Amino acid sequence: MLDAPTTTMFILRWIHFFAAITWIGLLYFFNFINIPLGGTMDGETKRKVIPELMPRVLFFFRWGAMFTILSGLAIILIKYFYVGSGFTGESGLMTTDAGKYITIGGLFGLIMWFNVWFIIWPAQQKIIPAIRAGQPPPPGLGARASKASRMNTYMSLPLLFFMGAGSEGHYPLFNWYTVIVATVIGMLVVKFTYAGSKKIKGM
Repeated sequence: MLDAPTTTMFILRWIHFFAAITWIGLLYFFNFINIPLGGTMDGETKRKVIPELMPRVLFFFRWGAMFTILSGLAIILIKYFYVGSGFTGESGLMTTDAGKYITIGGLFGLIMWFNVWFIIWPAQQKIIPAIRAGQPPPPGLGARASKASRMNTYMSLPLLFFMGAGSEGHYPLFNWYTVIVATVIGMLVVKFTYAGSKKIKGM
């Protein structure tokens, strides 16, 4: 029979897994599909489509981010502070290879979560009503939200690598060379995907 910490970790891991898929999947939808599509729509089409589409997408997007972060922090607290040895020690967050990867991935995730809740979502709360009313959005908000979303997309692949490396057996040896290489390769993949997404045409 599973004890309470094991059962709790099992539930939290599945919440984390599902929420992260929702969050990152919609992040890719925004950047690789929706933004190129938006550039092809005229003002009237945007006024019809965006007020219906974006509130629904943004609901799952922002709450996917929130539940990813909350479940991730809960997993860290249980694994490293309830069961483990805290920040240091034999099973500490800052002394084990897995803990170091999780720490870097967690910092990336917190930055991305902040961008969602305090830059992208507040901007869209003003942009969507303006489009619905047929008015130009407040100047600068669209560019600011787009920049934050693009930053999140570039950080997403390195984040996924670090979280995977922090799991047992995926990439157990921590070193800064790996951190740098994984970050650069991940961001290059995103860069080329951005470029490719603009070239995809309708059937």
